[in-house]
Amino acid sequence: MEQQGPRTAVEAPPEHTVGDVLRIAAARRPDRTALVDGALVDGAPGADRAWTTAEVLADAERVARALLRRFAPGEKVAIWAPNSPEWVLVEFGAALAGLTLVTVNPAYLAAEVEFVLGQSRASGVVVAPEFRGRDLVAVVEEVRPRLDALREVVPLGDWDAFLGSGEPDAALPAVAPTDIAQVQYTSGTTGSPKGTLLTHRGLALNGRVFAEALGAGESDVWINPMPLFHTAGCGLTTLGALQTGGAHVVPPAFEPGLVLDLFEAHRGSVILCVPTMLVRLLDDPSLAARDLASWRLVALGGAPVAPDLVARAEKALGVAVTIGYGQTEASPYITHTLPDDPNPQWAHTVGRPLPHVEVRITDAASGAPLPPGGVGEIRTRGICVMAGYFDAPEATRAALEDGWLRTGDLGSLDADGYLRIQGRLKDMIIRGGENVYPREVEDVLHSHPAVAGAAVLGTPDPEWGETVAAVVQLREGASVDGAELERFCRQHLASFKTPRTWRFVDGFPQTASGKIQKFALRDLVAGPG
Repeated sequence: MEQQGPRTAVEAPPEHTVGDVLRIAAARRPDRTALVDGALVDGAPGADRAWTTAEVLADAERVARALLRRFAPGEKVAIWAPNSPEWVLVEFGAALAGLTLVTVNPAYLAAEVEFVLGQSRASGVVVAPEFRGRDLVAVVEEVRPRLDALREVVPLGDWDAFLGSGEPDAALPAVAPTDIAQVQYTSGTTGSPKGTLLTHRGLALNGRVFAEALGAGESDVWINPMPLFHTAGCGLTTLGALQTGGAHVVPPAFEPGLVLDLFEAHRGSVILCVPTMLVRLLDDPSLAARDLASWRLVALGGAPVAPDLVARAEKALGVAVTIGYGQTEASPYITHTLPDDPNPQWAHTVGRPLPHVEVRITDAASGAPLPPGGVGEIRTRGICVMAGYFDAPEATRAALEDGWLRTGDLGSLDADGYLRIQGRLKDMIIRGGENVYPREVEDVLHSHPAVAGAAVLGTPDPEWGETVAAVVQLREGASVDGAELERFCRQHLASFKTPRTWRFVDGFPQTASGKIQKFALRDLVAGPG
């Protein structure tokens, strides 16, 4: 079965660069607040560092000229820094300068940052002074002798000096929508990360259609705790807020109390976050005493969303909740539900394809399209899909087939075009010839009142080929064992789908986007109970 976004067939997708959408926004709404520093000032949220859209453009052009003093259009420049307004300005400045921005997780250790800078062949790196007490500049200098392509290290510590280092009247280069705007390294749910080549037009369009799906507009204030080195932070929220006229508040990191402070102080209305973040916000002891009347919507994505969490958020916060699905290779979103979605089962889905995005479900072995309800590999096509993986032709050929991105995820489309996720293709369990989809079992476990989180995977078995194993995190104060959870699952699942092996953990290894790294759980499952 194949579905496409509702406007794809009647409207040509806009062909804009990241710089284009900033210039358009500044022309339309020059005096509106566009960017706000969400860091604490004297222990409380302050708005003393805020930019209008015109000021964002002016500073981004200064960043572009400063970068062009050091690099030529087309070169790759990395940014290794925690969230800040300066990060956003470097993103826009690199785009205006025709440079490709390589985004780097600030939590990386020396070997990890060396891999990204080396594999991407970055000509330079813009680096923050520190992150969580670590001297990032010192780490770069440590690995620099082994990075032949790296010739410039640009410290963010003296921002004003950096801004003033460009030629004020230097012309900015022409940039094409099909040029590569960013290299983002995949989160690594299955092993080594790959450098995903994302185009200007793909990032710009994806941010726009996402924000429009939320009904976002000029009155919205977006609180953005998502990491900016990921497409959710620098793409969906940054470019979504910009193109729909909202204000973008950037806290330095996710901390529940700070995020709630920002909602109160700035009259926040929209947040995009992963389910784990929402749980921590709902569990914050100060929540009931907060004035959160301005908060209208929570957009969830990046990891499976339990319907019970949706209901809890709606009740506790009085907000609308939406759910999106995507991956870095698609810039990132592929499908999304709508506020007040008309489908009564929407919370059990990840919505319909976004405008200008096509989705099909194919047989995992043959690649043939499947009918409604058939479970197979999710594939997507459109201008939001990556150009490929940097310097990885075999991986690119494996991921892109006749213009379709093979997501590696299992799912099904119903007759109305709503997508349901069943798990990763590589995680599908075949027990005695029967297919078991981990997401179905995880959803049942998430409905148990004692379970805070669950990951289901296969474990080798000499008789059945594979059997089902579950790794479970319990809610604080809860007490339940594997036998009780097995009885619970048998009430909702066929016997062959019910986990036989149980492991309990205090937390899960996760990617920066909130996805559980199942490959890291396999040794735990294989070990003694």
